[in-house]
Amino acid sequence: MQRLRRTMMFVPGNNPGMMADAHIYGPDSIMLDLEDSVTLAEKDAARLLVYHALQSVDYGQTEMVVRINPLSTPFGRKDIEAVVRAGVHVIRMPKTETADEVREVEAEIERVEERLGCLGRTQIMAAIESALGVVNAYDIATASKRMMGIALGAEDYCANLKTQRSQTGDELRLARETIVVAARAAGIDALDTVYSNLNDMEAFRAEVEFIKTLGFDGKSIINPRQIEVVNEVFAPKEKDIQKARTILAAIREAEARGSGVVAVNGKMVDRPVVIRAQRTIELAKASGLIDNEDF
Repeated sequence: MQRLRRTMMFVPGNNPGMMADAHIYGPDSIMLDLEDSVTLAEKDAARLLVYHALQSVDYGQTEMVVRINPLSTPFGRKDIEAVVRAGVHVIRMPKTETADEVREVEAEIERVEERLGCLGRTQIMAAIESALGVVNAYDIATASKRMMGIALGAEDYCANLKTQRSQTGDELRLARETIVVAARAAGIDALDTVYSNLNDMEAFRAEVEFIKTLGFDGKSIINPRQIEVVNEVFAPKEKDIQKARTILAAIREAEARGSGVVAVNGKMVDRPVVIRAQRTIELAKASGLIDNEDF
């Protein structure tokens, strides 16, 4: 079962206190940001702070992601050099529009990894934030074997479309659906964009429920208060847990008999059903609804 990515929390790369404490709130992933949240004058200092945070803070099992600056800036290659050396799990590319951009970042990562003797260690995630990025979503998603996910960046996307974000989110519907379909076709994760109004948690919950129905694996967030809401929405219902238990028990029973045929309540169980059952159990474990020892 692959890693759960219900929440990916943004943390400014120029804030040592936030970087040191971010993991205590329990996000699935932490994204240390060297791009939009850092001014030009602070880029070099923030890179050093992120490097030391990755080296010195015990983040436990939390997935560590760094959003770098584009390679078209003077900072992108320096960012890759620093964070790969520090052992980051994932490099998040901002404003990705083409597969060639992904391959260029991959080449830079490989250059650093070869010197370190850890070829293949670092994964890539691409943020899609423009109309061209949406059009090329599948090409981006399949541009590298290192690609673990693609994400929607709504603010830049809306600006590129010459519109603005609305309460309903109608302007994001096509982009969201395209990104999910591209991610599923490529066999990687899809993460939704941030919701920045921390004073309207009811609307935030509604948006999380909506993106879950679209098929997203999780959501980028900006505040620890949002973690509990996302986890509650993604937590499976008791009836779904029981159904998953029954399916996985039937599989174990069939394996014990040496049978390749699995049936539950007279219905054949195929691979998609098994995958959904396994994910349900993993989500139930992560949500504290069942013990790890149960399965």
